Amino acid sequence: MVAVNDEHAFVGVAWADGSWVGATLSEDGVVDATAADEVGGLWGQYGERAERIVVGVPIGLVEDGDPERSCDRLARAVLGDRSDAIPTPPVREATRRRRYPAARRLHERRTGSDLSQAAFALAPAISAVDELLQEVPEARDVVRGSHPDLAFRAFAGEPLAHDPATAGGYAERMRTLADHDAEAPPAVQAAAEDVAGADVPIEAVLEAMVLAYTARERGGALRSLPPDPPRDPAGLPMELVYRAVEPLDPSLEE
Repeated sequence: MVAVNDEHAFVGVAWADGSWVGATLSEDGVVDATAADEVGGLWGQYGERAERIVVGVPIGLVEDGDPERSCDRLARAVLGDRSDAIPTPPVREATRRRRYPAARRLHERRTGSDLSQAAFALAPAISAVDELLQEVPEARDVVRGSHPDLAFRAFAGEPLAHDPATAGGYAERMRTLADHDAEAPPAVQAAAEDVAGADVPIEAVLEAMVLAYTARERGGALRSLPPDPPRDPAGLPMELVYRAVEPLDPSLEE
């Protein structure tokens, strides 16, 4: 591993199957990648030296009423056939429930809407990041929420066609990263080697990488859906960030 330049550490964090993967980029490429059981472990490793951390789970949660966040609706509009990758997150209290029936009942009582199993599957990751941001106030200045599919969509310039867990999905995501940065293929390989001893899927490494590229100050401006995001009752922005030269315009996507 290469030593981190404290002033230029850009981190992407992905969650998969109960494990967290963090990938760090300097201005020149991957510095390191780490797998952890808890997001707090990654914050402990990267927090003080990261200029920005982009996390691939929802930040900013509804507590009651209409559960639909505008950032999720706008992201679905630009993802084409991959729009179902963006579920509506559980309300904040429901993310703390460990069983789907209990979370579903609570979510329905607070919102009048059903809670999908896909959304509930993200609850452990959502609640972990939410608790970190509420318990560690300085993390709010560093951590931003995104979605890997949105980050890839922004770099690709068009919607992606395949699920990330398929061979076609891996290939198109690797092409997207290589088109964005010619050094991406060896960077992904280096990141995969760093976490080779951990039980994490390769698509999680790719997701952490695209979020790290999103965090890094290169290849367009850091933008958000919506451009002026509302804040939740805890003061967290309900947004999904991406990096692009021009804003993604959902009205252009049919």
